[in-house]
Amino acid sequence: MSDAATHALEHHEPVTSTGIPSKKILMWAFLGSDCMFFGTLISTHLIYRKISATVGSTTVDIRNIFDIELTSFSTFILLASSLFMALAVSAIHKGNLTSTRWMLLGTIIFGSIFLACQVYEFTHFVTHEGHELTLSHYQGQDHVFGSTFYVLTGTHGTHVAIGVFWLLGWLVYSFTGKMSTADAMDIECCGLYWHFVDIVWIIIFPVVYLMEYAF
Repeated sequence: MSDAATHALEHHEPVTSTGIPSKKILMWAFLGSDCMFFGTLISTHLIYRKISATVGSTTVDIRNIFDIELTSFSTFILLASSLFMALAVSAIHKGNLTSTRWMLLGTIIFGSIFLACQVYEFTHFVTHEGHELTLSHYQGQDHVFGSTFYVLTGTHGTHVAIGVFWLLGWLVYSFTGKMSTADAMDIECCGLYWHFVDIVWIIIFPVVYLMEYAF
């Protein structure tokens, strides 16, 4: 019997015919459906990204609006958070509650920094003084670049926010005295979700931002 199946039996977790706990199977199924959802959003953005937006006779250059340095920083922060998440999963499997708390806190902080950068970025696109043309000019019936951009990155940001609140709930729960290795599978499922969110951003960052500088 596999280690995962043995762990599941020890903690009364239902095991499927594959020997993998039901919770993990369900999480993979959810992430699979989310892959198709994000695939649709990314494909839509790629289809419409070449539609140029103009205001009067002026063509808007999206590269003058993007803050690639800020986005690169937030990308690094989000990817670094995956390390904390992996360490949190490892710590709870070992029964090290103190380390689990610190790693969960690190993931929460880094995820929150990413969200703060995204909020600043969106605000910058709409209200930044000194920019006569902002990303809002890419929205509308004829210029859907802005719409696909906001829907795609905003949906991802919502996923990150859900992950942060989920982790925050586990952090608070860890101080109730009830958390133990019996919760390892739940933390691991949370980790799968968090890693998925990071992987999606690895695709979004080059497709939405870097591609504008390459083509």
